[in-house]
Amino acid sequence: MEAPNITRLIYRNIKVNTDPGTLTILIGLPAMYLVFFGFGFASLESRSGGGASYLSFLTPGLMAFQAVMAGTVGGGMLWADRRWGMLAQLLVGPFTRLQYLLGIMLTSVTFGLAGSLVMLGIAYVLLGALPVTLIGLGAMLAIITVGSLFFGSLMLLIAAKVKSNTTYNSIQILVLFLVNFASTVFYPYSSGLPAAIRVLFAVNPLTYIADVARAAYFGTYTVTVGYEALVLCVEAVIVLFLAVRAYLRSDVSMD
Repeated sequence: MEAPNITRLIYRNIKVNTDPGTLTILIGLPAMYLVFFGFGFASLESRSGGGASYLSFLTPGLMAFQAVMAGTVGGGMLWADRRWGMLAQLLVGPFTRLQYLLGIMLTSVTFGLAGSLVMLGIAYVLLGALPVTLIGLGAMLAIITVGSLFFGSLMLLIAAKVKSNTTYNSIQILVLFLVNFASTVFYPYSSGLPAAIRVLFAVNPLTYIADVARAAYFGTYTVTVGYEALVLCVEAVIVLFLAVRAYLRSDVSMD
């Protein structure tokens, strides 16, 4: 009965996180980035894929950013469930700690993939045509899946460690802004950037997700992109291991 239980948990997690306020943050914020940044920065010289518009450059970047937004779902669910005693109640029922964990991680992946497809749909409406092929789309969804697992695990690890709502929210906001703007989501990596920012770009997992997603979107695969995909997979496994370990050792309630 493990699969039905996990399915019920995923349904519960999705239902909890599909209220208008949450959807505005998860989907509405990246969508506004796509529309306003895409057109607002269209006059800049930022180009990619052989003369593609900035809006086209931005599309795979914001699809990649959905992995980060999806990660906040898992961490937020664990923290809130522990804070309000829901985790303890769920574990009293037919659910195990492993099933709860799998439910959260699969929910993060679901939100990451759904959000990225929404961004792609909005881009199609705005651009009228997309350069991505079916194989490229599959590669994009694959890297976003890995990225959702990475950031879902990272947020889960943070949620398992902190006991203050203020602390958790502060760390989450810091992570969101840092990984978002110190990545290739909005602009390409440039040697003209300050050294400290170049280092942030180079070690930022979102840069890897955005680079691989953009390469798949335009069909411009390189050895560097393959290396970034491999590094992200290794990092996702490591962070997932640390998150599972912290989660299994954490209290089911903060009371």
